[in-house]
Amino acid sequence: MEKKNGFRKFGIRDSVAYAAGDLGCNMSFALKGTMALFWTQVMGLGLYYSLLLVIVQVWDAINDPLIGSIIDADRRKYKRNKFLTYIWFGSIGLIVGGALCFLPFPGLQTWAKIIIFICGYIIWDAFYTIANVPYGSLLSLISKEPADRASLSAWRSIGSMLGNMVPMVILPFIIYEADGKTLNGPRVFLAALIMGVLGFFCFQFMIKNTEIRVEENVTLNEEQPKFNVLEALKNFAKNRPAVGATLAAMGMFIGMQGAATAVSVVFQIYYNNAKISGIVQLFAMIPIVVFTPLARKMVSKYGKKELSVLGAICSIIGGIALFVITPQNKSLDLVLYILAQLVYSLGLGIYSTVSWAMMGDAIDYNEWKTGKREEGVVYSLHSFFRKLAQGIGPAVALVIMSTLGYVNNAVDSKTGEAFIDVALLSDAVALKLRILVAVLFLVAAVMQFVGLALIYNLDKKTLEKMNSELEARRTIGAE
Repeated sequence: MEKKNGFRKFGIRDSVAYAAGDLGCNMSFALKGTMALFWTQVMGLGLYYSLLLVIVQVWDAINDPLIGSIIDADRRKYKRNKFLTYIWFGSIGLIVGGALCFLPFPGLQTWAKIIIFICGYIIWDAFYTIANVPYGSLLSLISKEPADRASLSAWRSIGSMLGNMVPMVILPFIIYEADGKTLNGPRVFLAALIMGVLGFFCFQFMIKNTEIRVEENVTLNEEQPKFNVLEALKNFAKNRPAVGATLAAMGMFIGMQGAATAVSVVFQIYYNNAKISGIVQLFAMIPIVVFTPLARKMVSKYGKKELSVLGAICSIIGGIALFVITPQNKSLDLVLYILAQLVYSLGLGIYSTVSWAMMGDAIDYNEWKTGKREEGVVYSLHSFFRKLAQGIGPAVALVIMSTLGYVNNAVDSKTGEAFIDVALLSDAVALKLRILVAVLFLVAAVMQFVGLALIYNLDKKTLEKMNSELEARRTIGAE
């Protein structure tokens, strides 16, 4: 095996291993978009679910930065690497945590359902953070070369895509009844358990094939200043690349997760077949798949910021095109929807292939400006706001959907519990939800543009200057 500076030469093995990590994350994350449907249509929580989503985000506010600070403050020596150790532990908990979010007991009292949801979500979220925060931080440690990081980010996008695409196509055929509209609770639970196991094996593959090439500056010197969480938070707020990339990521997840519930219901009651939703969304992934192999060369030539801004503009155009609706001709409407999604996804594909590399650069930016890397806190705060969008987005979307007529409070004749019966939703409600989908996607694209074009300040020239100065500092420090 060819070595460089004592390490295995960076190559395809590193990229595939890193992709496997996000594949593992998404195996656990695959059913997040189904969560709103499960708890409103199967478990009958209705608008309680929106309130509960907001409540569990309070745990996120504590959970993400707390775990990130614990990881940064951990000065112990590990056999391989502290990040890989945390990921290994988190991957085990995700098997149980993911399944707990989908315990199918619709006959329970409302208070019992609320307890089950909160406990299940908190457990899942804690282990997801333990695995995901150090995983994101690893990118800046695998290689310091911009082209290598772009490759890792692009391959992470491939892992993310596979983790989304495979469940996206297969799960609707498993979790829905033959009518294409009714969600089957026990099947959702079984699917969540299986996805957790698959994710575990993906993480193990990544851990065994990851090479750390950038020093973590781990030391056991007791005189080293104690970790200061408040200072780290202030540094994050001053870190323009981190703030810009985080706002863009929040926009991306409002589009992906905030609109997910509305999209699922639209396929249930507007296009009258939820089972095809995965196949339709698969078509939207085509531009992302096409662009990903080109990312490394294009980043080297044009720069990450420059490319991602172009992607945000494409997404805005696609979001506007989603407003072209023909309710009198559903077949034509579906074709127009797919075409608009293709344009939207082209922009999303351009951004998503470099998004993680941009956060790796944001971690370097923090070191450049403050002298401290703080991978765990920078990435955990980024992860927190991403998950805030993943939670608040669907909650707000569900509230809006209720005002448009989605919540109809049907009553189960056996249990007496209220639930949402999609069969009772009118064509007028379906059309309103179809318009809401377009609104959510457009808002998401505008957020991406603001974050990337107006806040993120590491263009190609500035990035080269930063990397050059950091390299000089590290060389002096090593002497």
